[in-house]
Amino acid sequence: MTPPDEKDTALEAILRDRVNREQGYREKALKMYPWICGRCGREFSGKNVKELTVHHRDHNHDNNPADGSNWELLCLYCHDNEHQRQLDPGVPADGARDSGSATHSPFADLAALLGRKD
Repeated sequence: MTPPDEKDTALEAILRDRVNREQGYREKALKMYPWICGRCGREFSGKNVKELTVHHRDHNHDNNPADGSNWELLCLYCHDNEHQRQLDPGVPADGARDSGSATHSPFADLAALLGRKD
C-alpha cells in the first residue's frame, strides 16, 4: 500500500501537470483565434477574457495539435451548453428545446380543482 504522503505528492504532480498543459493550449488558442465566442459571437477583451474558454471539439483534452484544429473559443455559458448537449442530446446548439416535446400539462385540470364550471 502506498503511504499517504506519496499519494498526495503524486496527486499534486498530476494536477500541476494538468494545469500547465491547460495553460499552454489556452495561451496558444488565445494567440491564434480572435477573442470572440464561436457560438454566440460575444467579444472579449481585457479583464473579461478570463470568461473565454478553450473547448476541445472532440472532447479529448489530450488532443492538442499545434495548428489548433481541435480547439474553439467559447464563452463560459456556451461551453457549459456544449457539454450539456453531450449529456442530453435532445438539446440543440442554441439551447432551445423542442416546443412539442412536453407531454404533461400541469394546469390541465386547474378549473376542476378550483370548482369552476367554465
